[in-house]
Amino acid sequence: MPTGSQNDASKKPPSRLFVIDDEPTIRAAIKRFLTRRGWEVEEAADGREALRALLDSEPGRYDVIMCDLRMPHFSGSDLHHVLLQKRPDLVKRLVFSTGDVASSEASTFLEGSERPVIEKPFELARLEQVLDRVRDESRAQTTS
Repeated sequence: MPTGSQNDASKKPPSRLFVIDDEPTIRAAIKRFLTRRGWEVEEAADGREALRALLDSEPGRYDVIMCDLRMPHFSGSDLHHVLLQKRPDLVKRLVFSTGDVASSEASTFLEGSERPVIEKPFELARLEQVLDRVRDESRAQTTS
């Protein structure tokens, strides 16, 4: 006679994404898509709001942090710079999204960051592949 606790013990914790994008429709689409796939999704509308939440978060809270590169007031590169200084554990969980990989400023930053980039507009299935890969890498680093 199976007990519920045996099944519960073998379950993996839910994947957690923190998505930072100044476009509410993009955040909503990502949240809707990933929530249906069992992810927990938190969101921020700008880099400053995100930075406060990330600096206060406990280590390992987020498997992946997806950040738009271009946002008013506080960009993805600004966020990356502060996290390198104050929370380097979070930098390896970053994935950048942008519609501007062609500009020399963006391409120079993205090359130097050595983080995955997903170009807008993106297909949600492609996004899921990138997020799954970063989640798996971050979990492997946490357990080793």
